[in-house]
Amino acid sequence: MSDQTTSTTPSTAHDAYPYDREALRATLRGLEQVPGVAKPDPILSVDHMIRRFGGMTAVNVDHLEVQRGAITALIGPNGAGKTTFFNLITGFDQPSNAKRLIGGGDARWTFNGKTLNRTGASQAARSGMVRTFQLTKALSRMTVLENMLIGASNQPGENLFVGLIHPLWKKRERENIERAEELLARFKLDAKKDDMAGDLSGGQKKLLEMARALMSDPPMIMLDEPMAGVNPALTQSLLDHIQALRDEGTTVLFVEHDMHMVRHISDWVVVMAQGEIIAEGLPEEVMTSQAVVDAYLGAHHDKDLGDDDVLDTNMIETIAEQVQEELEEEEEAR
Repeated sequence: MSDQTTSTTPSTAHDAYPYDREALRATLRGLEQVPGVAKPDPILSVDHMIRRFGGMTAVNVDHLEVQRGAITALIGPNGAGKTTFFNLITGFDQPSNAKRLIGGGDARWTFNGKTLNRTGASQAARSGMVRTFQLTKALSRMTVLENMLIGASNQPGENLFVGLIHPLWKKRERENIERAEELLARFKLDAKKDDMAGDLSGGQKKLLEMARALMSDPPMIMLDEPMAGVNPALTQSLLDHIQALRDEGTTVLFVEHDMHMVRHISDWVVVMAQGEIIAEGLPEEVMTSQAVVDAYLGAHHDKDLGDDDVLDTNMIETIAEQVQEELEEEEEAR
């Protein structure tokens, strides 16, 4: 394990964000390719996070840092604990060893210099760490534009007393509508702004959820399987949007099974298996790592992860099912 001492001081200067992606990748290439390696400027740092459900340990992350300005992919077979990990760091769930007001465990995590050990989902979002979900959370009985507006932050009209006086929040509402319409145009949903969100296709709902997450200009966005259920015609559009987010100043952390996507847009890859971080490093290094081959790919170690004709989402799911079956057989044998 590498040195896990990290600074919790956020980068406050506008120039601190690594807009030069090639320079960032050159820096990452110089890092040790091991789980828990310290990053030059981590925006998120997690230590000793454990989540148990009964007798099963779903997440057991000793140490992880997410580099500011990088597109980081979190991969692993179904049941590896990726979404549970997302839920924990964004406040939708609490670690089994979470700190309490009096006593408690040693789980701790910081985001952009702020400690989030006992933070709920709304506070985590206000701190600038927003996420999307594997199953889209569009509010079906509201219009597309209304869905966008609820993602805006610092709305004075939400105050009970200010909301009674229209001039006090009218300007802010107009700014929010302009921002929402700008994002909808960017994601090619502007023609749908007055439609009910429930009438959108699965891919369009993914785009809407991503656009809504950007209403608060977050420093980091977390995407849970952004390609799941998306029509292939929209796949390239989503890829372009994710890369554009990074280039415009938003750190991206995403969960994905599509290895083709991971290889082509990721700057750094983290691999989970059975709740633990088993490898992390550059995409081209991780995809040939023996630890990943043994724990994640199993009998398919001779397949080229970058070959679209060999490995796609269906193949990954098949591999995951086979690995799970092998684990269950081993448990029965014991």
